[in-house]
Amino acid sequence: MKFLLEPAHDRDVGINSIQLYQLSENEHFVLVVQDMTEDNTIPVLILQKPLDREQAQEHALLLTAFDGGEPKRSGYFNIVISVQDINDNAPYFENDVYKLSLKENSPIGTFVVKVNASDLDEGVNSEITFFWDNSVKSHVKDTFSLDNQSGEIKVKGMLDFEEIQKYQINVIASDRGSVPLSTQCTVIIEIEDVNDNIPEIDVTSSIEILPEDVAPGTTVALITVTDRDSGVNGEIQCMLDNDLPFGLKSAVRDGMYSLVTKFNLDRETTSQYTISIKAKDKGTPSMSSTKNITVTISDINDNSPKFSQGQYSFYILENNVPGASVFAVNAVDIDENENSQLTYYFKSTSFDKPLYSLFSINSQNGVIYASRSFDFEEIKNFTFLVFVKDHGIPTLKSNVTINVFVLDQNDNSPVILSPRIKDGFEEIEEEIPRNAKPGHFVTKIRAYDADVGYNALLLFLIEETSDSSLFTIQPNTGEVRTRRHLTDADSAVQKLIILVKDHGRVSFSTSVALTVTIVEGMESLEVSDIQTTKYDEENSFTFYLIISLGFASFLLVFSILTFFLQCCRKSNDFTRKYLNDVNYSEVNVNNGSLCHSFQYRAAEKAFMFVGQDLETGSAVGVDCDGNTLIVPDFQIPSNQVSAVHSNS
Repeated sequence: MKFLLEPAHDRDVGINSIQLYQLSENEHFVLVVQDMTEDNTIPVLILQKPLDREQAQEHALLLTAFDGGEPKRSGYFNIVISVQDINDNAPYFENDVYKLSLKENSPIGTFVVKVNASDLDEGVNSEITFFWDNSVKSHVKDTFSLDNQSGEIKVKGMLDFEEIQKYQINVIASDRGSVPLSTQCTVIIEIEDVNDNIPEIDVTSSIEILPEDVAPGTTVALITVTDRDSGVNGEIQCMLDNDLPFGLKSAVRDGMYSLVTKFNLDRETTSQYTISIKAKDKGTPSMSSTKNITVTISDINDNSPKFSQGQYSFYILENNVPGASVFAVNAVDIDENENSQLTYYFKSTSFDKPLYSLFSINSQNGVIYASRSFDFEEIKNFTFLVFVKDHGIPTLKSNVTINVFVLDQNDNSPVILSPRIKDGFEEIEEEIPRNAKPGHFVTKIRAYDADVGYNALLLFLIEETSDSSLFTIQPNTGEVRTRRHLTDADSAVQKLIILVKDHGRVSFSTSVALTVTIVEGMESLEVSDIQTTKYDEENSFTFYLIISLGFASFLLVFSILTFFLQCCRKSNDFTRKYLNDVNYSEVNVNNGSLCHSFQYRAAEKAFMFVGQDLETGSAVGVDCDGNTLIVPDFQIPSNQVSAVHSNS
């Protein structure tokens, strides 16, 4: 067969025009060139070897045209040849003979075998249809069915080993080509004899709902088991799964059993049991049947409520809104219905106040509400109990500890401690000599803030002054000093407004007026030298303090009794040495803010606050209550103000 191809074109003429066609190597086609005119040739493709679609469905060729010029030029195009199918292949089976066995009690619709056939052709030529051979008898067609499309053979009628032990069936596979081709296979089916009567299980009486507190040995159901077979095939064994808290107990009459409990039941572990009763005969092969009985376990109140945590810790900002929810507790009871319905309540007091004056609780969901607004400076933490009980009979209950911590907010303004404000007016008067040098100590503003942390860290500033070049103030300590030499041109009375503010996010502040009078002929005294001397004395005292503590600890190792005797002796010596006949009158703050100097009385295990401006004997012992150091009661002279403020 010949196939005319499109000729190539070259705009050159003569020797430079197309001179040669060339076809890529292949085993099926050759190329010839036909001369149409003197200057026109046509390439022709000729098939020289038969095609086989089953071996190659497509052939790709390359046709190249060359001219005769120098340099030689060429052009090409691809030729793709698709091979179409004809019905030249007959179907073939995977197996010529299919041999299998089938039990005589196989139900209708049971899958027997699937005969598989293939055809190398494609399209309609490869579509296969299955059908019985003409030799197949009608009773075989009544017993088995053949799916024409899939080749599946299924049971269509009843099988009986005693009538027919073996079936030999011929199956034809044919394609759908214009001239159909076909092939044949043989299916051999051997029928197996079986014990074809299964045991029957009948539950004559049963309890569907069983309380979880029933005693072991309680009867749950009565069961009768029968088998229509006789002899060995009619002998039955009845059994249960071993992992269930139930057992079978044989009755006096054969084939009768009672289903009883073996162990104590727990609904929280398993609320429902599906009990499979299996009956098995002794035939070969053995036949068995299964009967399921569902038993629901009813609940009794045998579990106390449990809180989700062993204890709760909550944090509340002071100045909270009364009536708002602040936290919640949660408890779970693994019982059900009314046995799992919970009620939350209080049953405690806190700080000699009824707990209901501080909190209220939602009895249904455990949400706790603040009954009042809390003040960190009044109360910092407290503990109480929350109880929960279920509605079962008898009622079961439990409790949990609640730790509440009040968090500080910046809600207190700084308070001026010293110098003392005269006659209730926030104005301080001080005098300095006209010949005071730069850095001359004028006064020290001492203040404290009832808050804690950064909220109590104070900053001292000069807010207003009649002469900004004359005075300066240390922002941390509150010391007011001269900035330069005083001149005759300076006014004799200088007015300053000192601002003391804390470091809270919303800052609070207090102002105090300072009037400084410049006095002629007054002697200038360097207070800083005195303070340095006192600071050295304090360092020396600290050294002796460390030695005393080490000695006391050493004595504790040897004997508790000796320790107490020694402590008593050292306490008396300490009092005579440092505190003899001295009025406990003053506590000063080191820098006017949060940082305080303190000393430790080793024998009495008590802290003393000692300011840099105090003598060693003028000290105050303090006690500890929670997170706050508390100053004992004492009388404050009219010219001194003392304060203690310390927080952990």
